[in-house]
Amino acid sequence: MKAVQYREIGKGPEVVEIDVPEPGPGQIRLKITAVGLCHSDWFLMDLPEEQYSYGLPLTLGHEGAGVADKLGDGVQGVQLGASYAVYGPWGCGLCHACAQGAENYCPHAAAMGIAPPGLGAPGAMAEYMIVDDARHLVALGDLDPVESVSLTDAGLTPYHAIRAAQHKLYAGSTAVVIGAGGLGHVGIQILRAISPARVIAVDLNEDKLALAAEVGAHETLISGPETAAKIRELTGGLGAEAVFDFVGAQPTLDMSREAVAIDGYIHIVGIGGGVLPTGFFSTPFGAAVRAPYWGTRNELMEVLDLARVGAVSVHTERYGIDDAVTAYGKLHEGTVRGRAVVVP
Repeated sequence: MKAVQYREIGKGPEVVEIDVPEPGPGQIRLKITAVGLCHSDWFLMDLPEEQYSYGLPLTLGHEGAGVADKLGDGVQGVQLGASYAVYGPWGCGLCHACAQGAENYCPHAAAMGIAPPGLGAPGAMAEYMIVDDARHLVALGDLDPVESVSLTDAGLTPYHAIRAAQHKLYAGSTAVVIGAGGLGHVGIQILRAISPARVIAVDLNEDKLALAAEVGAHETLISGPETAAKIRELTGGLGAEAVFDFVGAQPTLDMSREAVAIDGYIHIVGIGGGVLPTGFFSTPFGAAVRAPYWGTRNELMEVLDLARVGAVSVHTERYGIDDAVTAYGKLHEGTVRGRAVVVP
């Protein structure tokens, strides 16, 4: 079968031929119908050799959807031929966090050698993939897998970040979304769907700001040295009750600190390498800084339910698996509008 793998440090992704995998006991084989591309893929492929720990070769793709094709011994609750989304942050399944569906915060996964697909385990950027357990599948039903596959990360991650700050998003409040790309444009829709907050979108790219306005941002601002001051001006000098930074670079984190209100929230979602010190001489009184990671199983179900009622959708660019390297190039250049999806 064809797969897109990272095979050599510094060389980027390649389309290769590998064997079709066979499911072991408790495992499920999916025939992949769609797989999303993510900046996290480039984050790991850009790591120097001394920092790379994900194994080689690595089949990419942590946003996956497919049809149940073959079941290993003992699998229950999975219907052959049915369409499923893959819940990506795999945990041990037994600890307190996992028992709550929060496998994204499993404290034992790394020590047990458990890794998410595409981020250590073989991912979905292939014609077939193995899912380790039935609990990591969420039924898609009649949702289009191509249109909804990116919700497994680009929807789940912002949803998790926003839900954790939802009590700050009361009527009359302001939420700032920094970065209106793959995650940010979905985050704007989630904010509009589950809160009455005014949404201000910030980005360097006019086209992405146009997309932000299309999906519901009340205000759009070009990112620059004066952006935080403009946010304060729009909020009567108070600042935003919640800032969601989907970039995470040092300039955007500095902007977040300058734009957040007293007792507000800064949620750093992007992995742009910045660091934000917090304390009496850095952030406003009472302001909380948090780096949420991915999301819970039940939150993925909720995101897909939002998609079913038309409250959330993903702007997608479709590519065949033979064009996946081109798609990754566009992602690296920042020229993808919304989310790139490979359809094997």
